[in-house]
Amino acid sequence: MRNSRKSIASFAATGCHLLEPQANHLYIARMELLQRLGLALAIGLLIGAERGWQERAATEGERVAGVRTFGLLGLLGGFWALLAQELGTILLGFSFLAITLLMVVAHVLDVRADRDVGITTVIAALLTFVLGATAVQGHEAVAAGGAVITAVILSLKSFLHGWLKKLEETEIFAALKLLLMSVVILPWLPERGYGPWNALNPYDIWLFVVLVASISFAGYFAMKLAGTTRGILLTGLLGGIVSSTAVTLTFARLAGRENIRPLLCAGILLAAAVMFPRILLEVAVVNPGLLAALSLPLGVMTLVTLGAAVWFWRHHPGESANAEFPVRNPMELLPAFQFGLFLMLIFLLGQALMSWFGDAGIYALAAFSGLADVDAITLSVSRMAKDGLSQQTAVHAIVLASIVNSLTKGVLALVVAGRETGLKVLTPLIATAVLGAISIAWKLS
Repeated sequence: MRNSRKSIASFAATGCHLLEPQANHLYIARMELLQRLGLALAIGLLIGAERGWQERAATEGERVAGVRTFGLLGLLGGFWALLAQELGTILLGFSFLAITLLMVVAHVLDVRADRDVGITTVIAALLTFVLGATAVQGHEAVAAGGAVITAVILSLKSFLHGWLKKLEETEIFAALKLLLMSVVILPWLPERGYGPWNALNPYDIWLFVVLVASISFAGYFAMKLAGTTRGILLTGLLGGIVSSTAVTLTFARLAGRENIRPLLCAGILLAAAVMFPRILLEVAVVNPGLLAALSLPLGVMTLVTLGAAVWFWRHHPGESANAEFPVRNPMELLPAFQFGLFLMLIFLLGQALMSWFGDAGIYALAAFSGLADVDAITLSVSRMAKDGLSQQTAVHAIVLASIVNSLTKGVLALVVAGRETGLKVLTPLIATAVLGAISIAWKLS
């Protein structure tokens, strides 16, 4: 009898130990479910708060959906997703269809009342339902991120509409051309070398064309958004992303306005300084291994040029000055093809000169190319450094091309603007070139 009582007690104790992990697991599962439903509710309240603020002028009952409705939509999506896990995912599809029909009917009634045909709130409501369902299905991070992005997009209505009003037909076509070049043409190009020394890789060449066009296009749109008459310094900064040489020529022609002459010098130098970070960006995309060696000389050259620009800015007479900078859309197919041909020539000459004359040939090419354009030689030697050219030679060639290009801008300013303004620009650019060369020498020592 005593042994049987001990056996019963032992069995009961064993059963409790087995049930305890199951109870803990059930408790954790319920807490996770409550957290997911809470997230679904929070998603709806977040989007609903933004919609309610946008339609805050409407009286009660005139809105298709407000904060409470959006919160309930998120929670409704969560509960339908929970039921779909038990009864089948097709149930979630039918529930979404029912919510869609309900929102469409509400929208039609709203249109009849105030003639507002916008469906942004309807789409936001449907997305809230979907995000609530997504949260309960276990994709909490995706649902929360989607809710934040949705709220941000909804809140940018005034900004986006104002931005679209500034767009012109040619700029829309330019964006489509960039997409054509990058999304349609690029993937179809063969990624292998052709011609002498296998120097011509169609994929790489077109990729570099797209890279340079994208950087210039970004600068162009920055100027369009900021406006080209916001001041010489802003024009120099943003215009330098598009073309620092064009900024130099434009400002040099304005040098006859004596009262803003120091400010024009500052704008030219600021545009020239932008070139060095642009080179680093291109190298970072093509061959990041060169960044460490290039950061010191190009960093020094950037700081020196910027320092000179700041000095001239602080010493201008103080009158506000605006300069109309003729911004030319950089996304034209003909210039893109011309740059591609120029890049092919640089690639071919680079391999030929390296084969015939070694490093001396690369340096000669860098100096010659820097007279007109620094992007092509930067991309060319960065690529060659991945295919056999020493990193030291590539770094020297890029720095040499940037030095030559900087001095070329100074000479252009001297010729176009005259001795007084030209020397004010050329002198700091000479200092920039000298200190860039010294930094390279110091790094090698």
